[in-house]
Amino acid sequence: MGEIAEKVIIITGASEGIGRALALELASQQTIVVLAARNEQRLEELKKQVESRGGRATVIPTDVVDKNQCKRLIDQTIEQYTRIDVLVNNAGRSMWTGFEEIADLSLVEELIQLNYLGSVYCTYYALPWLKKSKGSIVPVASVAGFTGVPQRTAYSASKHAMVGFFDSLRIELEGTGVTITTVAPDYVLSELHRRACNKDGNALGKSPLQESKIMTAEACAKLIVKAMVKRDRLVLTSARSRIGRWLKLFAPGMVDNIASKAIRERK
Repeated sequence: MGEIAEKVIIITGASEGIGRALALELASQQTIVVLAARNEQRLEELKKQVESRGGRATVIPTDVVDKNQCKRLIDQTIEQYTRIDVLVNNAGRSMWTGFEEIADLSLVEELIQLNYLGSVYCTYYALPWLKKSKGSIVPVASVAGFTGVPQRTAYSASKHAMVGFFDSLRIELEGTGVTITTVAPDYVLSELHRRACNKDGNALGKSPLQESKIMTAEACAKLIVKAMVKRDRLVLTSARSRIGRWLKLFAPGMVDNIASKAIRERK
């Protein structure tokens, strides 16, 4: 997939953050993007922006925790375009609270369902079509999928599950022509942090991070598109995450300290 013009690319969680930025970045390369998220109004607004940049877009409102809606997303994409070239599993939510402070354990279930199982459902229904196109799957995980992060226990667990699932699936798909590019962002400036769950399961309402010091969603989207074109295996978006991945093998306690410091300093 050296060129992505005219490729049909599904993006879940497309209404904001990395998903929205990715749709706009792809639009400038004349791709066909299928925009999936729960908020139809935001998706329709994004569609107009995509088209103004030279891309084509279709809106399919989807809640990925619902298997039937995931199947409908794939079915409607095929009905309209007859093919799927890339599935970007981006829908997700974060948290910012200590495990012992959680008021209702349904918060843990919600994050596992949305961040992990939603990706599994979409992938399951898209896979036969991706095999036909020899396409690509792009799970947007997190650096928290490779190391523990305090205040984000359930979120980190869901992203670890994503990484493990897609690493295993990659091996199963060897020889089919389907590739998997796992994206593991560090902190990215997006609505994800404002919508992160507090101890009661409600949205924080404001970002707890020093936003001026973290990567923009637009910069992250450019890295994803570059990796998508090259069919890279893994994308780590910061020097901290690249160093930490290897350091964990030899000095895991140091990596714990790095993660703890990142939370304290909010950057």
